[in-house]
Amino acid sequence: MSQITPKRFLVLGAGSWGSALALYLARLQHDVVLWGHRKDEIQPITTGRINERYLPGFSFPPELKATSDLKEAFELAGNEAVILIAVPSHAFRDMTMRIKPYLTVKMGILWATKGLSQESEFLHVVCQQSCGHLPLGVISGPSFAKEVACGLPTAVTIATDTPSFGQQMLQAFHSEMFRVYLSQDLIGVQLGGVVKNVLAIAVGMSDGLGFGANARAALITRGLAELCRLGNKLGAELQTLMGLSGVGDVVLTCTDNQSRNRRFGLALGEGRAIDEAEKAIGQVVEGKMNVKQIMVLANKHQVEMPICQQVYEVLYEALPPQQAVNNLLKREPKNETFF
Repeated sequence: MSQITPKRFLVLGAGSWGSALALYLARLQHDVVLWGHRKDEIQPITTGRINERYLPGFSFPPELKATSDLKEAFELAGNEAVILIAVPSHAFRDMTMRIKPYLTVKMGILWATKGLSQESEFLHVVCQQSCGHLPLGVISGPSFAKEVACGLPTAVTIATDTPSFGQQMLQAFHSEMFRVYLSQDLIGVQLGGVVKNVLAIAVGMSDGLGFGANARAALITRGLAELCRLGNKLGAELQTLMGLSGVGDVVLTCTDNQSRNRRFGLALGEGRAIDEAEKAIGQVVEGKMNVKQIMVLANKHQVEMPICQQVYEVLYEALPPQQAVNNLLKREPKNETFF
């Protein structure tokens, strides 16, 4: 492994993914500050070096600093830090507005948030609106927080709007157990991270109904077709959608119960009410909001996305999950196409 030049990172968001990335970066000897908006959740990190709620069982090194004071977080990180945003997508715009007064021209912004804004805008557009012309990038791909914290092999994509910033992030993140691939396709990388949440709910519902492995494989494959159709309209690159942040993340999220969205779908398929299923997860189920945003884009660009449409109708039009899957099965036969 090549020598890594230490960098300064300010990780905004002390949930499971933000905490795992902060822990990983600290293990690589980077200077890391972790900010969370709730003092009662940050306190155990500063005193006991553990995030009991979101990443239990993992000890944070003493060099990693944690705070719930945003001004203090920026002071601790310094004026050349990389800002790594890992808050839920519905809080992303507000987060970028809050950090705007603290930004300097020597900073860059990377986000690990998977989703769109509440207005169905891509997050790089939100960043450009709020934060000006700083280098921007997104890190995405098949990566459960617990496995990254465990040091298990992981591969991700980092897409940036500035090649030099991409190279810096490659050097900062890449290791023998965390492989990084670079891209400049911001739209493709972000789109995969949104659609996969919706598809995981659909697959979860099917599995919860007991429809078996054949149905699961069909939903994943035809879900990828929906991702490709929408991506094609939005200017995403096919090789991105067929890569880690597309196919890779779809397969991971649809097939493993570490996925909140899949577990949410499973609960719905087993007959639990939406509110009850969401409460049982205990964390934000991004796909519940993502499906609204995806259908706005699909309708705007006249893209047929029947699986996503059925998930939307289950969540927002009281369609029973059994009927949603039946609706998909009863569609007219057609040639198999991706576009």
